[in-house]
Amino acid sequence: MPTLGEVIEGAAAIAKGMSITFREMLSPAITEEYPDGPAHLEERYRGAHVLQRDENGLEKCVACFLCAAACPADCIYIEAAENTHEQRFSGAERYAKVYNIDYNRCIFCGYCVEACPTDAITHGHGFELAAYDTSTLIYRKEQMLVPLPETGAAPSQHNPLPAGAP
Repeated sequence: MPTLGEVIEGAAAIAKGMSITFREMLSPAITEEYPDGPAHLEERYRGAHVLQRDENGLEKCVACFLCAAACPADCIYIEAAENTHEQRFSGAERYAKVYNIDYNRCIFCGYCVEACPTDAITHGHGFELAAYDTSTLIYRKEQMLVPLPETGAAPSQHNPLPAGAP
């Protein structure tokens, strides 16, 4: 048989729980209109990867393969090529001729971002990566690269286009 103290503690716990319940019932509901309105994402959100450009518009990636080596899911594939005097893609001697990320395997851990010495790869806020065909989840460099600014403004992170988009 419970003692008087245990009964009082139990009643106090129930009263505390009911007070929280009633307080939440009376507060206004917050509804996000996701499909119609923009989604609110935190600054630290790890979305689709973005390949950055430097202030001259050249690619920051120097094909050092550190991001591919750091990836625990082995989803990054890189082929390096040499820059020439006629065609310059990056500010270094080499550039990534092919840079693919397989989002079928990516776990969005952020190790590739941390491993990059030139801050060429970052996480953007793109989160709509669902697809019916898994072959469209292999993103190429052209899809992840920040577009050249047309207005002269600094490039920004973007949500990459799906593989089938124009």
